[in-house]
Amino acid sequence: MWTLNAHAKLELAAFVTEWACPLVEASDGDALAAWTRRAAPPRPPGTKGAVRDLLRVGGFKPSGRNKPASEYVARAIPEGRLGPINAAVDACNAASFVSGLPISVVDLDRVSEPLRVGIADGGARYVFNASEQVIDVSGLLCLHDGMGPCANAVKDSHRTKTSGQTTRTLSLIWGTVDLPGHAAATAAWYRKLIEEAGHGTRDVSWEVV
Repeated sequence: MWTLNAHAKLELAAFVTEWACPLVEASDGDALAAWTRRAAPPRPPGTKGAVRDLLRVGGFKPSGRNKPASEYVARAIPEGRLGPINAAVDACNAASFVSGLPISVVDLDRVSEPLRVGIADGGARYVFNASEQVIDVSGLLCLHDGMGPCANAVKDSHRTKTSGQTTRTLSLIWGTVDLPGHAAATAAWYRKLIEEAGHGTRDVSWEVV
């Protein structure tokens, strides 16, 4: 069962992608640049501040090295510091770039159910990259699996990240009620990229608790 803890500001959009082949075969080195130039839903004014306000609800401080991932993407792509990775991550980064919303993408075969979205407990930490750097996610809105928090609007866990062999992913668009409908519009645009490339997507249902 997948559950969503009630939250004062979260407006989550999520979907599952069934990739037609492993990501190592699905990737296109030119796709990221092309996708970021496509027409997209207008970005509401105040998006950056609204996202930070969303992440503050549980006491997390989204600043410094803990800024929302969307702020990194917004700078890194134009500066040429964020190039193609794989089809799943490239589509995620393109959607984050055009929308200003942070987005997580995890390998569904590397998570253990049940899945839950909610604020992480005090002291929650995980490794977020291959260099074994650790982020403290205390008070941060996160996706949790059977082993603990594994994805959020700042840095996703290394243990559930995609690889060249990934064939199923879960994408989460971390939207906010202060930007009504923006997460849903972003998800629709994001899904269209994937579906036009020949892969399938499907809706996700959450039980709010």
